[in-house]
Amino acid sequence: METLIVLFSLLFPALKVSVPYDMISHYYYGCGGYSPEEEVGMSADALDRMIEDASRMIAGSKHVVALTGAGISVESGIPPFRGPGGLWTKYGEPDNKGYQRFLQDPKAWWEARLRGEGVRPEMHSFDGAAPNPGHYALAELEAAGVLKYLITQNVDNLHYAAGNKNVAEIHGNRYKLRCISCIARFPQGSLPLDDLPPRCPECGGIVKTDGVAFGEPIPTDVLEICRREAMSSDCTVVIGTSAVVYPAAELPVMSKRRGAYLIEVNPYETDLSFMCDLSLQGASGEVLPTLVSRVKELVAGKR
Repeated sequence: METLIVLFSLLFPALKVSVPYDMISHYYYGCGGYSPEEEVGMSADALDRMIEDASRMIAGSKHVVALTGAGISVESGIPPFRGPGGLWTKYGEPDNKGYQRFLQDPKAWWEARLRGEGVRPEMHSFDGAAPNPGHYALAELEAAGVLKYLITQNVDNLHYAAGNKNVAEIHGNRYKLRCISCIARFPQGSLPLDDLPPRCPECGGIVKTDGVAFGEPIPTDVLEICRREAMSSDCTVVIGTSAVVYPAAELPVMSKRRGAYLIEVNPYETDLSFMCDLSLQGASGEVLPTLVSRVKELVAGKR
């Protein structure tokens, strides 16, 4: 169904087929990521030619935006949530009432969290994960002044750890806390937890973890950034995600409608591939360093 909505919104923009940005998020945490069983790949020569073409597209653009999903984090040892080997595939997907339960009894929610209830063993992989070459390549592209903003569906903080500054985290950050009233964010561990639920030092509102729960609206400040960047982009690079889960799914479509280049980096074809100008089939940790290196050469040659 998501794929049909994307297709109609692209082919028939006058119909304005879309999903409202303030919709409640049923899907969260790195969505639509890497599925080794579906990997198809391409020849080395074909990939090299596409990297050269993509490099020229990026180097010739004025406002490049990246959208990342679970695939780039899988290469750092973090398991995906959906698909083969995914946590929800193994344990079952949570229901859509997580945020409702928080609102009903924030104190009990916090107490359960502090006791470690519901934490799967695989979740500990987040704590030992480090940025991979794909993450560092994107940070390098931003430092070079080419990448203007990075939008991620991941909650693992690896883009910040790699050095990116302009990051919009659609599904939050598992190492931050957020006030549900004023949306102020705080580093994990920076607020006292003696009296639960913790309160916002800025407005007095209730604080929860920043990760977007099932049934919780995506924070409005993040959605505003995503919309602004998608509308401003003249080249969007989609990495490690099939981008069919909303609200992330709408962002490449918005850019494409306005004439932006659309470049995909993924080990396999996705539901987004048909609308991409280029689809580079390979692991992001292998493709992105080569791509960014070539972009920097081209940009330097123009100066």
